[in-house]
Amino acid sequence: MAITLRPSTLADVDAMFRVWHDAVRATHHFLSEEDIAFYATMVREQYLPTAAFTVAVDDADGAGRVVGFLGVTGSKLDALFIDPAVHGRGIGRRMVEFARAGHDVMDLDVNEANDAARAFYEHMGFVRIGRSPLDDQGRPMPLLHLRWTRGDGKHVA
Repeated sequence: MAITLRPSTLADVDAMFRVWHDAVRATHHFLSEEDIAFYATMVREQYLPTAAFTVAVDDADGAGRVVGFLGVTGSKLDALFIDPAVHGRGIGRRMVEFARAGHDVMDLDVNEANDAARAFYEHMGFVRIGRSPLDDQGRPMPLLHLRWTRGDGKHVA
């Protein structure tokens, strides 16, 4: 794989939605079909077309296929989704390292029930600093608040 990171464009929205949908299906087993439909509408119509992202593009075959995307606001990692067909190839690690560049502290929220994502972020040096019983839409999907701090590895409260 020859992965390039670049800013997203509106032309990437359909590919990013495919990555989001496939990743959610592969990793968010705690979501019902109704939950997925609820979030899918919001992601496709409100989030992906309006926010700034970094996309991971596989250029190996010349097709330039989007295989992941990352959203960061300030020092908060808002979104990281990788196509499950390329899980385990270091793309998520590379994107997190890219997001952390230039930051001394980075925060993120992860679904408490998403064991694989939580383990990945902990492996990347993030530590738990809190918990919310509801997600950002007020739904009963508990979130863990994680923080990474450059340097000695201790979190900043």
